[in-house]
Amino acid sequence: MKLPISTDTPKGFLISVLVIIALFTLSTLFFFYIYLPSFTNHGESITVPDLEGIHMDDIDDFLVKRNLRYEVNDSSYSEKYEPLTILKQYPKAGSKVKEGRKIFISINRVSPPTVPVPELVDRSLRNAEAVLKSNELNRGQITYKPSQFLNLVLEVSQNGEVLKPGDRINKGSVIDLVVGDGYGKSNFDAPDLVNTDLENARFIILGSSLEIGLITVEGDTSNSKIIVTRQHPAPGQQVRIGDAIDLWISPEGYEGTEGGEEDEEI
Repeated sequence: MKLPISTDTPKGFLISVLVIIALFTLSTLFFFYIYLPSFTNHGESITVPDLEGIHMDDIDDFLVKRNLRYEVNDSSYSEKYEPLTILKQYPKAGSKVKEGRKIFISINRVSPPTVPVPELVDRSLRNAEAVLKSNELNRGQITYKPSQFLNLVLEVSQNGEVLKPGDRINKGSVIDLVVGDGYGKSNFDAPDLVNTDLENARFIILGSSLEIGLITVEGDTSNSKIIVTRQHPAPGQQVRIGDAIDLWISPEGYEGTEGGEEDEEI
């Protein structure tokens, strides 16, 4: 291109350089701000649709029609949705993006993850419910059984099968609880301890939520097997939780004496 200005003089040369720079600048501005935007639809935006709950079988047509792409970012589990449905997305629904933008999605797993059964027995009902929730488990039916402790968890089960701590179950499972009603049996039959050795008698008394009362020794119990010969209350007599059982003990085979030494109490 021949410039109309003479470049023979320094002034003319300078003017020519400035003209060339101006033309280049105008051409650049025209290309980026007029031609390129019109050619690429620059400035047009697409509203990101809500993908939550859509099955993966339908996602291709759903996004392709909107000139968008997707990529599975991760997976998790929710019992509220069917397997292979979309749980989360980024950008969020309603966001404005350019055509061809990639939408990152999280899908629902086919199989739920498993969690160990927490320790719930001997916890209060309220505490057990909090533990179940923190482990993403659901409390199911509550059944009350006689117990002196109100709302104390006695048993844990699922579909009628008793569960033990550490058993693996699906996350989101429903757990049934058996809890105490706070009443229990107010009266019950005293255990039969006669002819039982002393150590077993102690074990039975304490295991029956009773107390060991006065122990009376009859005869010489050194170097002999000691058994219970009498008790009070008598076997089968009505007692209450916490009542004391008095025992009479003697060497095995002891028949007693008439007018002999006084019995020793311990």
